[in-house]
Amino acid sequence: MKHLKFLFLLFLLFSSIIYSKIPEDNLVSYPTLSSKDLIINADKLYHGQKFSEAIKAYEQIQDVEEIDEINVLKKMALSHAALNDANKSVDYLEKYLMMDFKTSFMEHEGFLAIKNSPQFKNIVDKYAPKVSIWSFFYFYVALIGFFVVAVLNFNKKMDFGAKLLISGFVFIHSFFILHISINITNFHFQFPHSYLMSTSFSFLYGPLLYFYFKRITQEYKFKKSDALHLIPTILFLAYIIPVYSLPEAEKLQLMLQRANKGLNPSGFNLVAIIVSLKLISLLVYGYFIRNLYFKSKKAKELSKENRVWQKNIYSIHFLYILSYAIYGVLIVNHLSSGIVYHSQVVLMASMVLYVGYSANVQPTVFNGVYSNVNRLLFKYEKSGLTESLSGELKESLINLFDIGKIYRENDINLDILSKKLNTSRHNTSQVINEHFNMSFHELINRYRIQDAKNIMDRDHNKNLNIIDIAYEVGYNNKVTFNKAFKKDTLQTPSEYQKTIFLPQV
Repeated sequence: MKHLKFLFLLFLLFSSIIYSKIPEDNLVSYPTLSSKDLIINADKLYHGQKFSEAIKAYEQIQDVEEIDEINVLKKMALSHAALNDANKSVDYLEKYLMMDFKTSFMEHEGFLAIKNSPQFKNIVDKYAPKVSIWSFFYFYVALIGFFVVAVLNFNKKMDFGAKLLISGFVFIHSFFILHISINITNFHFQFPHSYLMSTSFSFLYGPLLYFYFKRITQEYKFKKSDALHLIPTILFLAYIIPVYSLPEAEKLQLMLQRANKGLNPSGFNLVAIIVSLKLISLLVYGYFIRNLYFKSKKAKELSKENRVWQKNIYSIHFLYILSYAIYGVLIVNHLSSGIVYHSQVVLMASMVLYVGYSANVQPTVFNGVYSNVNRLLFKYEKSGLTESLSGELKESLINLFDIGKIYRENDINLDILSKKLNTSRHNTSQVINEHFNMSFHELINRYRIQDAKNIMDRDHNKNLNIIDIAYEVGYNNKVTFNKAFKKDTLQTPSEYQKTIFLPQV
């Protein structure tokens, strides 16, 4: 028995020595699972709702080249969501979005368990399309702005230079506001070519408004040297055009990488530089515009409407510069801009809306000194109308208005009046401008309002309705009558009527 034990131990020793001498290449290798089998195994665990094991299985195959990484990321995100691990689920969800940006995946029912978590709400807010009151308001203002630009450019009575400058100023405001609307709705991810789309106009705000003020306050005529003011814009375009020319996919990746890293404008070096340079441009041109405004303010020949127009445009722009300066300081110092961000956009929107309102209510203000009486006299400088004929036409016109009450005709226009005077439209316009210092429409309104006041003064018992008075003096509707009456008297017809006392008995 002892001999057998000794032989057995000797056999084991001999075997270990022999085995140690065999090269590793000659060792028998047992087959391992292929990458396809590993994926199948992980998917079985996932579909079997064994999420913890599925996660481990997917983690083992993440570096395998043959796997569908997008599909694995989606299942990892859903698996962690099922385990109520919002942090890891959102982490994998964001990795998936970086590779395959389809925000509809965030609506998957598998995320219900973490739907109300701050982490999931944050990623939805960061990437998913959304609509808010701000975005709707900005989009609406942008559309109004583009419409105003069209209205201004179709206005043949405006000075061409002033029209080009103010419409360009409104256009870049509207375009910027539209860009903001797209960004805060996250639709810039859906339309990658919107990336930095309004940034190219950054250095045009100041020059456009500055030359507009020069045009309407000094009758400024442009020189070739004025093109030098475009140099900052041209240089910036040369720098940014390569970015604009990138394919859609690359622009999307740029935006996603910024969003993934949590970079807002304050964390984006290029934007911080642009904001700083734009602020310098606004401040420099703001100073020039201020000098033009205060110089124009002293000009006695300007009408009240022109003074109010210039004051409001200057004031809104000044407030915008102030707001943008605060915004710029916050951006450069990597601080959250918060409400200041929206305040500067709201001021831009206010500018667009005010210009739109003025284009509809008092379009003559856009011309500044070009709408002045002296300018009108210059307009007729080469007219063939003699002094004697002008005097005769004036007397005939007064007769038509005072006795014939031609202004009561609701379809009266310059052509009809010219036929009544048996002269040309040009001569009629010149007579009105030279002898009455106003336009045809201003003259018509002056007579109509005075007639309406006379009628109300005689109507002591207040038996007449306002609309009846409006029709009688030549207006087609109450709204136009009210607007013209208030402009002339600073009271509505109803308010004026109340000031008339009943006769003493």
